[in-house]
Amino acid sequence: MDEVEPALGAGPLLLIAAVAVLVLLLLIIRLKLHAFVALVLVSLLTALAARVPLEDVVTTLTSGFGSTLASVALLVGLGAMLGRLLEFSGGAQVLADVLIRRFGEQRAPLALGVAALLFGFPIFFDAGLVVFLPIVFTVALRLGGSLLTYGLPVAGAFAVMHAFVPPHPGPVAAAELIGADIGLVLVFGLLIGLPTWFLGGYLFGLWAGRRYDVPVPDILSGGAPDDGGAPPSGGFPDTTPVAGTSPSVSGSSGGTAAVAETARTSPGPPAFGTVLGLLLLPLVLIFLNTGMSTLATAGTVDEDSVVVQVAQLIGATPVALLVTVLVAMLVLGRHRGSSGAEIESVVNSALGPVCAIILITGAGGMFGGVLRASGIGEALADVLGDIGLPVIVAAFVISVLLRVAQGSATVALTTAAGLMAPVVDASDGLSSVDLALVVIAIAAGATVLSHVNDSGFWLVSRFFKMDEKTTLKTWTVMETLLGAIGFVLALVLSLFL
Repeated sequence: MDEVEPALGAGPLLLIAAVAVLVLLLLIIRLKLHAFVALVLVSLLTALAARVPLEDVVTTLTSGFGSTLASVALLVGLGAMLGRLLEFSGGAQVLADVLIRRFGEQRAPLALGVAALLFGFPIFFDAGLVVFLPIVFTVALRLGGSLLTYGLPVAGAFAVMHAFVPPHPGPVAAAELIGADIGLVLVFGLLIGLPTWFLGGYLFGLWAGRRYDVPVPDILSGGAPDDGGAPPSGGFPDTTPVAGTSPSVSGSSGGTAAVAETARTSPGPPAFGTVLGLLLLPLVLIFLNTGMSTLATAGTVDEDSVVVQVAQLIGATPVALLVTVLVAMLVLGRHRGSSGAEIESVVNSALGPVCAIILITGAGGMFGGVLRASGIGEALADVLGDIGLPVIVAAFVISVLLRVAQGSATVALTTAAGLMAPVVDASDGLSSVDLALVVIAIAAGATVLSHVNDSGFWLVSRFFKMDEKTTLKTWTVMETLLGAIGFVLALVLSLFL
């Protein structure tokens, strides 16, 4: 909806914004209120405090929520389905096995990391890491050395893909709020994310493996992750991986049972080329859209031609993912002997775990809509302009503060994007490339300094059987390196593009 004339001056509006963020953090951290409920409540209170007309309050809330979900829900839902189909079919094991053979055992950490990067495109961090744990443990036991040599490159790969690359919910929501082109965010997410992972995930993992001798835990033999404490609410999945299995992340017991029955009758894993082709298909379609749109804008091709319009249609991210999911259902399901009911059960099991994430990102959009409608964003833009802080730097700093304070990368991404969206709107001269790089800067800020309030910290700590001190020296340092390197690369590109 259109912004209303601010009822308050810049000073009171900025004070309201600061108090809103503090209240949000208090509700999530101290009172353990679910992030979705906290965001909705703070959005309502912020609208009232900023004196948005009462008749416009509900419309402001629902407009921000609905506009964000219009893209986020489609991308996250379809991406989760694709990841679940690949996981269920044994695609992760196939990727790892083939890449280790191709790279050689001496480069096994690199091979595992590359496999995790490929598999991490459609699947979320927690689920992806849990699925890969049996593979990592098996390779570490066979080749010897510290678990960190193999585990950190894999964990870093999933962390980078989850924060930097659509269709993961954080970058999708941030792109929607900032107004960045999803295709460009995907391009720069990969362009920046891959070297970021190599430097901050792979090379650091090799160094940490030499410095810290972490033995492979007995989880492969059925041992529990740890008896010494549990992660905070929203922590790691309660599924312990066992060698040769792919744990379900479904929240439905009926769906899980059906999936397990299907797995027992599965004719075997797909070919490496099939898995790689399915992972590359949406990227090719999305790049086709971005490339054709760029050529049309430059006048190289006629933007009204049928070829350009068809390429833009099938390369639109939701359509590209839909096409890929349909192909995956056919190739990984029907052609391998699964019935329609079995395939339906598999893809249905992917939706339960992502519902909370979708709602949280939508609520983040609601918060951004309130900030935009109340005039808080313009006030923040004026302040940043007065102190001379570039938009991309401000986006990174705000995202870092939110990440450190409340832990969740997704909440940090969506909240920081909501705060920065009005600032971006009020800033002149920002190109589509600039907007995409601002999203990457926010993603980088939401990656750094994972510590005890982050579920990812406890996932790595408990499954790797490391104490908190060692986890801080390894996992937290790696996450901080990933965020810092990603931001520096985004900042450098913003100066030249």
